[in-house]
Amino acid sequence: MDKAIIRADRQPDLHERRKTERVGLVVRVTYQSVDELFSEFARNINEGGIFIETDSPQQPGSEVELQFKLPGSDELIEVTGTVVRTADGRSPGDSAGMGIEFGNLEIGARQRINQLIRQLRADA
Repeated sequence: MDKAIIRADRQPDLHERRKTERVGLVVRVTYQSVDELFSEFARNINEGGIFIETDSPQQPGSEVELQFKLPGSDELIEVTGTVVRTADGRSPGDSAGMGIEFGNLEIGARQRINQLIRQLRADA
């Protein structure tokens, strides 16, 4: 896995359905669909999910298996998620990609993500 780059900018959008605000974060994510393996960059994360930049997003409702490391950690986070939205990147400030909601995220991984998000929000 590549080293992560942290951006502490917030990503507010009043039209979003998510329960918590996403925090900017650049990290390489490896993900697998039913028949393919991909490696892309995630641009933001929150307690419930992650947005992966890609020109070839999976269809909403698709299940994907994700693997990534948080900045400052050597522990691999492995989680199954569901594609909940896609973006074509044509809107201003919008990147092409897909929003993925975490499914079976282990408690320890969720705590590490929450700790990172709190730290990034405090630094912003």
